[in-house]
Amino acid sequence: MARIAVVGHVEWVQFLSLAKLPAHGQITPAERVRVNAAGGAVVAATVLARLGAEVEFFGAVGADDLGDQAIAQLELAGISAHCVRRPSPSREVITFLDNDHERSIVTLGERLAPAGDDELDWARLEEMDGVYFTAGDQGALAHARRARLLTTTPRIAEQLINVDVELDALIYSGDDHAEVDWAGQLASHARLQVITDGGHGGRWTGASRGSWEPVERPGPFIDSYGAGDSFAAGFTYGLAVAGDPREAARTGAECGARALTHAGGP
Repeated sequence: MARIAVVGHVEWVQFLSLAKLPAHGQITPAERVRVNAAGGAVVAATVLARLGAEVEFFGAVGADDLGDQAIAQLELAGISAHCVRRPSPSREVITFLDNDHERSIVTLGERLAPAGDDELDWARLEEMDGVYFTAGDQGALAHARRARLLTTTPRIAEQLINVDVELDALIYSGDDHAEVDWAGQLASHARLQVITDGGHGGRWTGASRGSWEPVERPGPFIDSYGAGDSFAAGFTYGLAVAGDPREAARTGAECGARALTHAGGP
């Protein structure tokens, strides 16, 4: 069984379904679809667990009821949660899911992420076949690098000015201009750049080059929330197990396609 860790942030998310976002000054009815812990790291950890990996989660939550609920949700999914408690409240998020299958996100509060000097069992990362990293400081990233394989989202560049470790794969959307810009800052540290292209598949460059075709969705298209991190989780799993970017991309594409068929993630 593959052992994969996720290092990153936790958000408590209300998913609201509505026909379209209101124009300025309008009132628009919405329906609450679900309320649960989510965010890129939680999505990835959940997908990895469903793939059959032994998953460990390293993060930070508030010292509040939402933090308790987030940890309980992770553990209920079979994920070992290593979370430090912060005095700040757990971050809350409102995610709007519209009839165009797109998501729009409003955040409430500070994004809480683990730090390298937090009293977490960082030594366990040395035993991991892979780590997917979404948020944390330089110390947390250095701990993550102790694993055999390290993959990340380029969004880490939003918080980390100087990244000084080698990344095995930098995984991002070619349609996301912010991610493309951040990836440019991190490219020299990445052995592979893995670029998704929505319904057109994607490609990877770097130590090797190739592309993959899109995978057919296993059901109707509901919304796009979590599809990118689901792909990243699948790619990390496939690369850790098979060591082959093509096989990793196939697994990632299947996970991403599956996420499109569920409201609010995988």
